[in-house]
Amino acid sequence: MRGHWIDDWRPEDESFWRSTGKKIANRNLWFSVFSEHIGFSIWTLFSVLVLFMGPAYNIDAAGKFLLVSVATLVGAALRLPYSLAVAVVGGRNWTIVSAGLLLVPTVLLAVFMEPGTSFTTFVVLSALVGVGGGNFASSMTNINAFFPDRYKGAALGINAGGGNLGVAVIQLVGLLIIATAGPGSPRILLAVYIPLIVLSLLGAALFMDNISSVRNDAGALKEAARDAQTWVMSFLYIGTFGSFIGYSFAFGLVLQNQFGRTPLQAAAVTFIGPLLGSLIRPVGGWLSDRVGGVKVTFWNFAGMAVATLVCIGASAIDSLALFTAGFVLLFITSGIGNGSTYKMIPSIFRTKALAAQAERGWGRDEALLWARRISGAAIGITAAVGAFGGLLINLAFRSSFQATGSGAPAFWAFLAFYAACMAVTAGVYMRRTKAPTDPATGTRLSYAEV
Repeated sequence: MRGHWIDDWRPEDESFWRSTGKKIANRNLWFSVFSEHIGFSIWTLFSVLVLFMGPAYNIDAAGKFLLVSVATLVGAALRLPYSLAVAVVGGRNWTIVSAGLLLVPTVLLAVFMEPGTSFTTFVVLSALVGVGGGNFASSMTNINAFFPDRYKGAALGINAGGGNLGVAVIQLVGLLIIATAGPGSPRILLAVYIPLIVLSLLGAALFMDNISSVRNDAGALKEAARDAQTWVMSFLYIGTFGSFIGYSFAFGLVLQNQFGRTPLQAAAVTFIGPLLGSLIRPVGGWLSDRVGGVKVTFWNFAGMAVATLVCIGASAIDSLALFTAGFVLLFITSGIGNGSTYKMIPSIFRTKALAAQAERGWGRDEALLWARRISGAAIGITAAVGAFGGLLINLAFRSSFQATGSGAPAFWAFLAFYAACMAVTAGVYMRRTKAPTDPATGTRLSYAEV
């Protein structure tokens, strides 16, 4: 180990893991969680700030949906280069840089967050806030390299769940500020988060590490992009994470525009869905470690379809209580699906690597190293594509409210997509006849078991 660079990293070696690897991996995991948590909070900052934007800001509902959509778009677009940055400069090093970048939009918002600021300025600031969305991809790519396959589901679930929790926490902080200082005090929110950004930067600098084997490995991203499994999983992740982040941005605005809630009334509810969805994400990974990510993902999409039907029915009878219950259930199921899909990715590439040993002339260690490299890159691609689902959800709500004054048409579109996700999961991963065979043991390596 040189400074913060680790040259010898063998997490699949049980003796190495027990004596050295576990302690290092867990330390990096917890500081990664904190950094990603703050990144998510800043990415979803405008979902809270729009609650402070009363009539004096002269921004209508469509304009507010556009602001949160811009942040979603930029965050999604940055996920690929952020994931690649881990391979170029190292996971610890990029965590420091990405944390520092969060200071740019927060400091600028501390200056410009007031009535009279032009809508164009807010659009630019929303785009800058999007830098927080890239942190997830680099964090997940980095943590994926630290853990052995048997613990990846739980580790990635904890990392992602702790990060996702930043959505609920910033909304809860916003609620407390609105309830105590009033909707005219958005700068207090920024005053809370600027010091936290600095703490996350210092934590990464002092306590995280880089792994040499994933450095300068940009070729892994190209190889992952050529693999069809990467794009299948990206499609499914649109349905899970795209739903989570899209609903997180939109929940408060939907409550205000469809049910006439005040900013305080909306804020009192909006944090509940992201909170539960974040907390349950590790459960999705944990379940997948035990019963298989494919099974969890398939039945979870069925649950998301049911929750969507509840929202449609509640909209038809104008029931706020039933609508809120359906929406919260969507958050819970999207959280479980986030955990299960991310468990599937390293397992799929491990299955492919073991099946290709003879053809490629690999030993088992070489096969597992390839799987770690490619699955880490695939996670970055999947994270980027999945985040675009959040943009689509906010644009769908914007169009739906403009055309009908209700979110029901958007929910019908979401229902159709969840049905398509169920069909893809079943068609690609639950057909045992397509499973490859391990040449060393002769046993069938079924994707249905991942």
